Formats: sequence, structure tokens, C-alpha cells
Amino acid sequence: MAATTNKSRLAWLGLTPFVLFAAAFELMPVVTLVRSSLSGGAGITLDNFARALTPNIIAAFGNSLYLSLTTAIGGTIFGTLVAYAIVTSPNAMLRHAVTALANVTANFGGAPLAFAFIITLGSTGFLTLLLGYVGIDLYPGFRIYSISGLGIAYIYFQTPLSILLVIPAMAGLRREWAEAAASLGATKLEYWRLIAIPMLAPAMLGSFFLLFANAFGAYATAWTLTGSDVNLVPVQIAALVRGEVVLDPELADALAVLSLIIMVICLFAYQHFARLLRRGQ
Repeated sequence: MAATTNKSRLAWLGLTPFVLFAAAFELMPVVTLVRSSLSGGAGITLDNFARALTPNIIAAFGNSLYLSLTTAIGGTIFGTLVAYAIVTSPNAMLRHAVTALANVTANFGGAPLAFAFIITLGSTGFLTLLLGYVGIDLYPGFRIYSISGLGIAYIYFQTPLSILLVIPAMAGLRREWAEAAASLGATKLEYWRLIAIPMLAPAMLGSFFLLFANAFGAYATAWTLTGSDVNLVPVQIAALVRGEVVLDPELADALAVLSLIIMVICLFAYQHFARLLRRGQ
């Protein structure tokens, strides 16, 4: 019994560096953020959150929610289709190559991704010029420096992340289920509607919420590609912290807390659907 207790203590002692790291770089910043958002001249107050209810900031939340929603839906749909193509491909080398590519592109974001899209689809980008040679003029009808162009850039890193999240569930679909459904007279559409999609739903919904949080918190790509032309919450927070127009860190912290609440809701939803997926498997 004493030996077991000593092993348990040693295990907790081994976790001490991780606990300290998490407290220093995750818990303490959140506590500081919440305290700053509630600070005011008269002590604890909600004035910073009340000051966030301006038309400009409400529009920023609207744009961020719209961008996150559309790119999360698009990324989930495209990612599911590509995941199905990967899983059903008979070529093992192709499966491994595409999965490795998804791993790389899922982490390719920020300023490098924005510059890549400027070089490709900017007003003088090579694809823009190439299409112009064949009589297709993208500009001025389309601008990569707008919210629609930003959505295309977000889809670029949202889709690979969705692929990685959906592949395990897609691989869990057994061929015997489709054969059994066909032997009972079910069509392929009925098989997908009644069996496959319900089995994939937790993975797809979990992917959706994780992509939503991923897009809502993205800053570097948005700022590098569109600057302040697209009014988004991360851009507003950065402007308030840097003081380009007005220096107001307490208001920035209030916006960050509201964003954090949205992130936490998305992460809890993702964990919920991940548990449902594990139960189904």
C-alpha cells in the first residue's frame, strides 16, 4: 500500500512542471484578462462590456460570426468529401500523401498564407493575370482584400483541419453495413441517409464547432490580407491594444472575454460530439 502511495506521489510530482506551465501561460492570463475587463474607476464594474455595445463593435461581431459560420460549414462539407475520397481510394500511397498534405496545410496560416493569396489572387496575382489573358476579369467584381476573399483564405486552412477530424469516423464505416443495407433492399441514398450520415454526424458537428472557433480567433491572416478594411473582432481588439485610433485596453479585454466565451462554448460542443462519436464506435 505504501509503495502504491509513493508511486502516486511520484506521478503527481512528474506532472508538476506541466501544471506550473499551464497555470503560468493559460490560467493566469485568463484570470488577468477577466479582472481587467471588470475593472473600472469604482472597482468591479460591467461598464467595459456596456461600452462594447456600439454599432461598430456589434458589426465586428456580426462579421466575425458570419465569416466563422460560412467557413466552418464550407470547411466541414469539403473536408468530409475529401475524407471520403481518401478513405475509399484503393491507392495506399495516394491516401498517405493526401493525408500528409492535409497535415501540412492545416498548419499553414497567418501572414504567409495571406501573402500567398495576394500573390495568387491579388489584383496583380499570377492567377488573376492568367485568367485575364483568356478573357476572364476577376477585378473589380472580386477582391481578395474583402470579406469574401478572406473567406476563401480561411477555407484553405479550414478544409484540411476538417479532413483530419473526419477521417477517423469515415474509416470507421464498415463495408458490411453497406452490403447488409443493400441486401435488405436499401438504395445507396437510403444507406447514406439512414446509416452513414447518422454515424458521421457527431464527427461532422464536432468538426464544425472546432472550425468555427478556429476561424473566430484567427487574426494574422485577416490583418495581413485585409488590414482594417474588414471589421472583425480580433482586428478591433488589436487596434484597441495598439492604440492606433484610441488606446483602451480594458475595452479590448472585455471583447476578448466575450470572444473567449464563444470559444469555450464551441470547445464544449466539440467535446460533446467527440464523446458521442466514441460511444458510437
